[in-house]
Amino acid sequence: MRSRFQKTILALAAIAVVAPGMAWGAVQSEAVRHELVMLPFYNVFDNLAFRVDGGTVTLLGQVSRPTLKSDAEAVVRKVAGVREVRNEIEVLPLSGFDNRIRLGVAHAVYGNSVLNRYALGAQPSIHIIVKNGDVTLEGVVATEMDRNVANLAAHGVPGVFSVTNNLLVSKKS
Repeated sequence: MRSRFQKTILALAAIAVVAPGMAWGAVQSEAVRHELVMLPFYNVFDNLAFRVDGGTVTLLGQVSRPTLKSDAEAVVRKVAGVREVRNEIEVLPLSGFDNRIRLGVAHAVYGNSVLNRYALGAQPSIHIIVKNGDVTLEGVVATEMDRNVANLAAHGVPGVFSVTNNLLVSKKS
């Protein structure tokens, strides 16, 4: 069983990419990460990441709501030490077809007895990005088996054209 601390670390790893060797300290990177995680409408169907280069923060990822893109930029601008924000977040197209696939994949992944533990917590560690019927899985799982089960679950949803599995494994199985 994972401790609360380990679950928190896995969830944070799923939403942030910080370039190694940057001059910015860990406190500022953590502040950016914290602000993104705390966005009120950020959910399992969004993928937010960032890169830091000095006082410039580049926002990356995909969101299912247009307002989330501007909200992310607004909260990051308020972080101490941030001089510039480059917002490269992609807003996914509005589509009833994609919405049905999002719900179907979420049910297939989080309803699976092997994977349902990843639904625990305020921010599930497997994010489901759907664009024009193509699914991308983002986040962190504990084992290679979990990664493969999530991939198979997503492939089994009717209407899914393709699945890109970007899930990271936190440890060797």
